[in-house]
Amino acid sequence: MSYWYLATPYSKHPDGIDEAYRQACRQTAILYEALIPVFCPIAHSHGVAIFGGLDPLDHTIWMPADKPMMAAAHGLIVCKLAGWESSYGVWQETRYFRHANKPIVYMDPGHLPDEKLLFGEDALWP
Repeated sequence: MSYWYLATPYSKHPDGIDEAYRQACRQTAILYEALIPVFCPIAHSHGVAIFGGLDPLDHTIWMPADKPMMAAAHGLIVCKLAGWESSYGVWQETRYFRHANKPIVYMDPGHLPDEKLLFGEDALWP
């Protein structure tokens, strides 16, 4: 079984990185509640950065840490939270998945992505 990789804005979120983290956690929870396995780098790494004394905005730390997670993921879900269109991280993640020929699905905040896109012919989950 694999998982989806959830991209959300962080440094470009208009209400700051703490709110970006809270919203990324909310979106991750929506997917978990629907039994969709997901890895969200913001939800999973913000606390590590803050409490581990790492620069939460340093892409030279976070992109290499996230690359193995992107490689192992089935596909990408991009959540269209405020700031997503100008986010460097979301751009890099989308670029990676496009080049890897993995599916990319878009999610409106607070809503699940289209089930047909997530659970198509080669569905990973019941």
